[in-house]
Amino acid sequence: MGGLSVKHLTGIKGLLKEDIELIFQTADEFKDVINRPIKKVPSLRDITIANLFFENSTRTRLSFELAEKRLSADVVNFSAASSSVKKGETLIDTVNNILAMKVDMVVMRHPHPGAAKFLSEHVNTTIVNAGDGTHEHPTQALLDAYSIRENLGADFKGKKVAIVGDILHSRVALSNIFCLQKLGAEVMVCGPTTLIPKHIKELGVKVSHSLEETLDWCDVANMLRIQLERQGGNDDVAFFPSLREYSMQYGLTKAKLDQLEKKILVLHPGPINRGVEITSDVADSDQAVILDQVENGVAIRMAVLYLLASGVERK
Repeated sequence: MGGLSVKHLTGIKGLLKEDIELIFQTADEFKDVINRPIKKVPSLRDITIANLFFENSTRTRLSFELAEKRLSADVVNFSAASSSVKKGETLIDTVNNILAMKVDMVVMRHPHPGAAKFLSEHVNTTIVNAGDGTHEHPTQALLDAYSIRENLGADFKGKKVAIVGDILHSRVALSNIFCLQKLGAEVMVCGPTTLIPKHIKELGVKVSHSLEETLDWCDVANMLRIQLERQGGNDDVAFFPSLREYSMQYGLTKAKLDQLEKKILVLHPGPINRGVEITSDVADSDQAVILDQVENGVAIRMAVLYLLASGVERK
């Protein structure tokens, strides 16, 4: 088995289709591992990984930490809230100080788009992007596509995937678009006009403002969370009149699914706003694979870390 064509995972845009398929094949093996009674392998026992989260996260941070520990890596967790960043230290200085403690890899979430790419060009370590602002979230896109592959088969050609909701503020949407298109799927984005970026058609995606039309078209619906924290933090924002109106127009309900002549797969990157973008009876139905996505996230992140670590020079 060969390695990845990249030294860092800063985004899906820089990956080849072969890279994605290799990550999936490796994740298949690690999924077997995490379903065994003994869930650890010694693959990275001589590697130290620092998790640098400059933005709040629960799911992604826990998923990476669990993936690292399943691979027997040494793990260092860094919280920006209590760090020297608050005292004015630059990002490069912060990371170089951590690397001076003989850290081999860095997993980073940052509120500024491009932060992971910037860091990869200025420090001597392997960077994994755990989300950079509204730009990319590559491991989320990989686990989403892996979950589709698991349910609908490995051939993405002709598969129709809809991404519904807050496309404008989402890093998940952009990474998913790049990933799905590299694999051969067709992509449609759906949401209010105010939440669809103006030039998104240039990425080769279809655009719809009707959820019913979108559901009729797609095989998979990936329902994105409304990111109020990036819209001003309250219901009274300019992007749509109210959460109630949004949920009436774009919320996925069991009634809307039951009206379809086919059975579609429902994804959600979490956390779910139940009753807003998706109702509880949909989230808990057999059409939703939301908890499978969480499990697959650990396997995908194990695969990414393992494959990138093969090119790491031990410090």
